Amino acid sequence: MPGCFKRTLFALASTISFASFILIVVAMGTPRWMTGKILCKTGADLVNATDPELVKFIGEIYYGLFRGGKIRQCGLGGRRSKFSIFPHMVKKLNTGLHVMIIMFLCVAISFTLVSFGFCILNAIKVPYRAIKGPAGVCLWNFLAGGFIALAVTGFMAAVKLHRLTERIANFRENVFRFVILEEQFEDCFWICVASATAHAVNLLLIAISGIHFPTIKTKTEEANVTAEDIMY
Repeated sequence: MPGCFKRTLFALASTISFASFILIVVAMGTPRWMTGKILCKTGADLVNATDPELVKFIGEIYYGLFRGGKIRQCGLGGRRSKFSIFPHMVKKLNTGLHVMIIMFLCVAISFTLVSFGFCILNAIKVPYRAIKGPAGVCLWNFLAGGFIALAVTGFMAAVKLHRLTERIANFRENVFRFVILEEQFEDCFWICVASATAHAVNLLLIAISGIHFPTIKTKTEEANVTAEDIMY
């Protein structure tokens, strides 16, 4: 049986792994990875709109890995619409990169669950095999955090290098052209960053569990026997 200190650390690590699993699932299913403001360039150019009038041509957009929505402002009031990335829009995006982001997160979910199981195992007993012990827990947490980091990096590359927001905003827009005025990463993106950080915390906890703290021993006083004690 592991000591109380190790059981506490592994129980905490298992809780963090399960929380990371929940965070990734929520992030993947929520369409709030990115938000931005879009300008209807065609409409603004048609009426030669100046700065005060540009407000009538500035809409909003938000999207995640699977779906999103936007508000089109082309001078005649806002028009709301929703869209899904699959199966049609993905053809206009960088398909390989977008699918890789989703696959990285799915693999990370698997490793997160394995990490959760191994943490529970180590909290209950001391495994005979090293791969099932702290070394294995470190491996699964490292892989889970690494794949989450790859997914986050891939999404940033899609946004910044492949103009993901602009491509989505102009999807099936035959008359109007939209340009991106502002874009920012939203809660779901940062949830994934927090999930990767959680696995780094788990690695730290496992490292602490391997530290052997010195045990404090009480020194017994040696009995001093003298000749007078023997006489009595």
